[in-house]
Amino acid sequence: MFRPRFLSAAVFIAACVLLAAALNRKAEEMVVGAARAIDGDSLVVNGREMRLEGIDAPEARQLCNLAGQSIPCGRQATQALQRWLARGPAACTGHENDRYGRLLVICRVNGTDINADLVRNGFAVDFGRYPAEEKEARAAYRGLWGGTFEVPAEYRRRIRAEAEAKRTSSTQP
Repeated sequence: MFRPRFLSAAVFIAACVLLAAALNRKAEEMVVGAARAIDGDSLVVNGREMRLEGIDAPEARQLCNLAGQSIPCGRQATQALQRWLARGPAACTGHENDRYGRLLVICRVNGTDINADLVRNGFAVDFGRYPAEEKEARAAYRGLWGGTFEVPAEYRRRIRAEAEAKRTSSTQP
């Protein structure tokens, strides 16, 4: 019978592929200790720089608009992370690094997922992991969602493009 052998071979190959993928994955790493915020989604624990996974916070110098007034939403995001980190040691887990070599982590302080809380309270937007928390923040007009803002990734792109245009114009005769 051709089918049972084919099925057995297919199951064996699938199992081998899954095993190889599992063995290839970097082991999850946990870093615990006192932490300090670098910005709204980056921190240092025990001298190691990390980035909060699944969220994107406004850049440190980014401004947003609330009721017709410019507000320092980037600074507010950093302060929100600082408040969390002041509550106790951070327990951060992750298994991969971003393009800058920072460990991508989910951090907890006193058992609470601070990544989720930052999104839920409008200090950061979802970046693939916290869509329900972002939906909750939007519905309640919390934080960023209480006014208008440029999505952090778009803000970074615009700032890079402006810097490149400035650099290009200054080198032309």
